[in-house]
Amino acid sequence: MDHKELNVWKQSVDFVVDIYRSSASFPKEEMFGLTSQMRRSAVSIPSNIAEGSARKNDAETIQFLHVALGSASELETQLIISNKLGFINDVSNQLMVITEIKQQLLGLIRYLKEKNK
Repeated sequence: MDHKELNVWKQSVDFVVDIYRSSASFPKEEMFGLTSQMRRSAVSIPSNIAEGSARKNDAETIQFLHVALGSASELETQLIISNKLGFINDVSNQLMVITEIKQQLLGLIRYLKEKNK
């Protein structure tokens, strides 16, 4: 499976760009705090999809997809915190994208599990 052909990978790469742009205006004192955490979480999503896709078997791929799912949940939490701190005014669109990414990851995990029954 080539990760570059997966819609979830493409969408999560685009989302990384959005997160970088959104976090660019965070206070300077957050550069090594929330800004860095959010960017690492965002980058982790497509990176783990790519790494999992390169694995030898579906069980390993599923493991990396679960890591990507965890990073998406982590980023979701960080966006909510950023909103509550007033760093980002409206996170509703970003939360919607994360929900879509998580649904696609879960769908891919289900597909791979069913394929191996």
